[in-house]
Amino acid sequence: MINTVDTVTAKPNPASTPDEASVLQRMISDLSSLSEDSRKRLIDTVCVFLGLSSPSRVEAVSQPSTWPATPSRLSSFQFSENDAPSVKEFMHEKNPQTDVERVACLAYYLARYRESPHIKTKDITELIKESAHRPFSNTAVAVENATKQGYLVPSIKGSKQISAHGERFVEALPDREAAKEIMATAKAGRRTKPTNKRAIAREA
Repeated sequence: MINTVDTVTAKPNPASTPDEASVLQRMISDLSSLSEDSRKRLIDTVCVFLGLSSPSRVEAVSQPSTWPATPSRLSSFQFSENDAPSVKEFMHEKNPQTDVERVACLAYYLARYRESPHIKTKDITELIKESAHRPFSNTAVAVENATKQGYLVPSIKGSKQISAHGERFVEALPDREAAKEIMATAKAGRRTKPTNKRAIAREA
């Protein structure tokens, strides 16, 4: 990736307004004291927040990007502990479509990046606020539905945690076909054939 900060000179564009020039000077001053990786992260975060094209995405062909161009069935994120995505970035990349999917993504994020595998409804409520996604109409119902559908499983002291299939589902996103296949396999595994009591009695 081209070093965005280093390529910007201190001279404002002639077409820039005084306010723009002032903002540009402050940005250069603030970012110049950071490392190159920190600058890239901050610039990408600002682009995501403002709905702009991230420089790292534009140059993904020539430079490996933090966000994989082609989603794999394995984890879409290869962050170190000090380079973890914000919950807003994580939810933007995973792009969950339903309430239960959003619950699964938030539970995964808490377990993976916040070291909180055992979650309560209030944890999901707080994290959805931090993600800047629309709030759940009823968080408790969303969590319960996610549990019924196999994304979460009961944990200690009435809490929940992401299930093995739920974890694989989130890791497969945003590849929806791969994600759906994982949960379809999970549902098939939960189905059991009804016991034929008469047949058992005859065998006895």
